[in-house]
Amino acid sequence: MFGCLVAGRLVQTDAAQVASDKFVFNLPDYESVNHVVVFMLGTVPFPDGMGGAVYFSFPDPAGGGPIWQLLGFIANDKPSAIFKISGLAARRDGGGAPHPFGATAPAGAAPSVAQVGVSVEPLAQLAQQTPVTGAAASTGDALRLFTQKMLDSLYNFASSFAVTQAQMTPNPGETFVPSSCILKWYENFQRRMNQDPNFWKT
Repeated sequence: MFGCLVAGRLVQTDAAQVASDKFVFNLPDYESVNHVVVFMLGTVPFPDGMGGAVYFSFPDPAGGGPIWQLLGFIANDKPSAIFKISGLAARRDGGGAPHPFGATAPAGAAPSVAQVGVSVEPLAQLAQQTPVTGAAASTGDALRLFTQKMLDSLYNFASSFAVTQAQMTPNPGETFVPSSCILKWYENFQRRMNQDPNFWKT
């Protein structure tokens, strides 16, 4: 029902179901992760009036149980969300808040493995909860992540049609663009986006 994505890694769809309404993704090497995207796969909707509270958990450096923090929520009319998790472990604000995933780490969890949990809860209850400060990704962060995915999608799509000159067949009605041009555009757009996420507005 859910997916989890960290930039530069494969999409995770292997959430462990720890209860009938609770799902957990393992997040290895969480110290190097800035943002995480949690989304619905589109195969199974939430029941009417329900949504998913999204939590982030990291190991307690002092040796206690994992520390859970509420990031936000997803729902049928908001099927995906980007959350900023870098720095949450250092601040630890909201660490004592109630959470639905229990107080013990999963068996065999490594110290560098965090978790992202989704708890299916009533929308009325989700609306009353307060996410941990700083978990909402900025508009610039969200735009940058979207643009990166869009660039990857365009390049991969265009590359799937690539043929060598020897494989080309004459077709007067078809225009061919060298894949090197697409790659150059991709790299230029990515560089400009990293310098100024709003450059395209000018």
